[in-house]
Amino acid sequence: MQCLYRHTLLSDVIPFWLKHGLDPVHGGVMTCLDRDGSVLDTDKSVWFQGRAGWMFATLYNTVERRAEWLDAARSCIEFSRKHCFSPEGKMYFSVTREGLPLRMRRYVFSESFAAIANAAYAKSCGDSQAAEDAMKTFATYLRYSFTPGVMAPKFEPTRPMQGIGAHMIGIVTAQELRENLGDVFVSGRTCTEWIDFSISAIERLFLKPELEALLEVVGPNGELIDHHDGRTLNPGHAIECAWFIMHEGVRRKDSRLVSLGLTILDWMWERGWDEECGGLFYFRDLRGLPVQEYWHDMKFWWPHNEAIIATWLAYQITGEEIYRRRHQLVHDWSFEHFADPEFGEWYGYLHRDGRISSRAKGTMYKGPFHLPRMLWYCSLPEGPSRQQA
Repeated sequence: MQCLYRHTLLSDVIPFWLKHGLDPVHGGVMTCLDRDGSVLDTDKSVWFQGRAGWMFATLYNTVERRAEWLDAARSCIEFSRKHCFSPEGKMYFSVTREGLPLRMRRYVFSESFAAIANAAYAKSCGDSQAAEDAMKTFATYLRYSFTPGVMAPKFEPTRPMQGIGAHMIGIVTAQELRENLGDVFVSGRTCTEWIDFSISAIERLFLKPELEALLEVVGPNGELIDHHDGRTLNPGHAIECAWFIMHEGVRRKDSRLVSLGLTILDWMWERGWDEECGGLFYFRDLRGLPVQEYWHDMKFWWPHNEAIIATWLAYQITGEEIYRRRHQLVHDWSFEHFADPEFGEWYGYLHRDGRISSRAKGTMYKGPFHLPRMLWYCSLPEGPSRQQA
């Protein structure tokens, strides 16, 4: 399968985005694309200036030193520098094609993606400003995510809760900075220490062995919130968390972390896999009750990308037949239903039975990240131990 992943990455997905997504006039990447790559909307996702910049720079660093990949990464980095920061320093969520601000959101995922893009770009060409910007944007992410009172609250104080997302993104962002810049200090801790901080919080607060589940939101001390929000599980998100932790365990040769990641994968695969139609449900209820969100049984592209990585990595680590079988299941279902052999790339949104819900290949949330990251990760000869080009 590694050959298929590499071929799909280099001959299908990346060429699709280089041809249709890059903005030759204003720089950066546009992601709202129709099935054939034609532009549906020129507004730009700030997330994807970082995500795409990271992807192109990472290909340059680890696969082959192709000038077109470095140029694409540079375009995203420079557009972001010029247009994606507010006067106060926080990053926007979306801007116009030219770079005028459209929307600011309370959370700081734009900053996390800018951090990984700048780190990879700094490694690719020795850009000292990019290295500085990587640490600066990660510091902003950490301050908003983990300093009480900095980020505006999402809910009233009646029922306080915290989400797992900030810790998950904290782990993978720190991993990428460490991979590209070394184990640098940011906001008083090394990248490895920030990874330990978030893995510890996930294990202590969100992991529920008595329920065999990884929760998305909990109370301030890890309490189960027995309402719709507290019971809603996102199996694909949890499986993504599982491989972040497994990756860290492999890198450190830490069997406890590997075991923790495998446990999360096992629990959330059982909760998420659709035995009737195949694929992963988007949301499930902790107690098997009806889910509030009406798209709960749809099949989105990115959970399947994360499950392909997680099951592949689990099989590489353990050699156990159960992970080989799961990997084959999710691989086969995904390539049969999401892939578009005529125009390339993948559809993003399917009905439960695999029928196409939207023909769009890109949106403000879907672009050159989850799919090419999966294809890249699973095609590397040494998996987590990346080979440098």
